[in-house]
Amino acid sequence: MIQNQQIDNLEERLSNIKLVAFDVDGVMTNGEIIYSESGEELKIFNAKDGHGTFMLAHKGFLTAIITARQSSVVDRRAKDLNITHVYQGAKNKLAALEDLMEKHNINLSQVAYVGDDMPDVCILERVSLAFCPNDAAKEIKNICHFISSKDGGKGAVREICDFILSGIIIKLNNEISV
Repeated sequence: MIQNQQIDNLEERLSNIKLVAFDVDGVMTNGEIIYSESGEELKIFNAKDGHGTFMLAHKGFLTAIITARQSSVVDRRAKDLNITHVYQGAKNKLAALEDLMEKHNINLSQVAYVGDDMPDVCILERVSLAFCPNDAAKEIKNICHFISSKDGGKGAVREICDFILSGIIIKLNNEISV
C-alpha cells in the first residue's frame, strides 16, 4: 500500500470506519468489459479480492457497491460476498452514498471508498479515507490518501480490505493498553 498523502489521525480514522464502498469496473475488476455473442455482459472478479470484502462484512463493516453501470453480474457478485447495499446505474454516485449514509445514520468521517476514475471524484474528495488501485487514472491517484500496490481486479481490493481491517487491530490494541 502506498501512502499518497500525509494523514492526520490515521489510526483514529481507521478505527472510525463503519462503511466501505467500492466502484466495480477498474476496482473489483480490471476494467475490461466482455460481451458474449448473445450480448450478455461478462466480468472477471478476483477471488482474493472477494475474500477481503467478505471479511469486512464478517467483521461488521457495512459494505456497498456504487457503480454507474448496470449489470446482473454485479448483483450476483454482491450476493456471493454478502455485500448488502448495491447501487447500480448511479450516475450521481454521491447521491447514492448520501442515501446509504442516511439509512444507517453515519457521516463521511465513517466512510472509506475505493474508486479508479473520474466518476468517483465526487466521493473520493469527501470521505475520511480514499483508496484507489495502482492503475487508477492519474487524477484519482492525486486525490486518494492511499494507492494500492496492485491493479484493479488483481488484488487491489484485498490489499485495501486488509489495510482497513488492520484498524480493528489498532482499536483492540488501544483498548487493551488502556
